[in-house]
Amino acid sequence: MSARFQRISPFLWFDQQAEEAARHYVSIFENSRIVKTVRYDAESAAASGQPKGSVMTVAFELDGLAFTAINGGPHFTFNESISLVVNCRSQAEIDRYWDALSEGGDPRAQQCGWLKDRYGLSWQVVSTEIIDILSGEDAGRASRAMAAVLQMKKIDVAAALRAAG
Repeated sequence: MSARFQRISPFLWFDQQAEEAARHYVSIFENSRIVKTVRYDAESAAASGQPKGSVMTVAFELDGLAFTAINGGPHFTFNESISLVVNCRSQAEIDRYWDALSEGGDPRAQQCGWLKDRYGLSWQVVSTEIIDILSGEDAGRASRAMAAVLQMKKIDVAAALRAAG
């Protein structure tokens, strides 16, 4: 168990891909690991309709933050009303995370740094430099940067900075 206490953490519902997804996410982010896997026993399998011995939950950390994934069946699916934000300090980081997370995902769900991964989970791969401009005091510069970002799928920092002026 992690020595760091995290009061609130995401709990992600998957049909049957919790372990696969956790391993995939852990492979992408540094300072990440699988913490614990719990399997359905006879009682929990009977209550949930899941096979006895199959993975129930996977506790994992992404860049030191705690997450839990559950194989809960097809009752619930992800939608765009929630996403995980990946703050990037360079175009190289944006490229790395975008490529890894979008592989096998839905290319129609890509806009302004948003993407949907192969499991249906939405992510925002963003530039901290662009976020600083968008939240800065120069409204004209922010507006020009936003207009550029709205035309992008994956964020192109240099193009957004050129547009911002």
